[in-house]
Amino acid sequence: MTEPEEKHLFDNPQNVKRLIYALYAACGLSVLAEFFIHLHPKHPLESIFNFYSLYGFVMCVALVLGAKVLRVIIMRKEDYYDE
Repeated sequence: MTEPEEKHLFDNPQNVKRLIYALYAACGLSVLAEFFIHLHPKHPLESIFNFYSLYGFVMCVALVLGAKVLRVIIMRKEDYYDE
């Protein structure tokens, strides 16, 4: 007889939704915080409102697109090791 598989925290879809809402709240709070925190930019681009959030998003998209390009370049045939 096999033991029942242990339930983990994110096996419940409700917990996943809670995590996503917490992430949205954290992103919203970081945007709102910029109204109350005085920044000391060292580069002119850093004075753009919400620069760090925008920069992080753009770089994340760039990483995904770069990975897609690398996949095309590096990918081997399915039977590459069978030869």
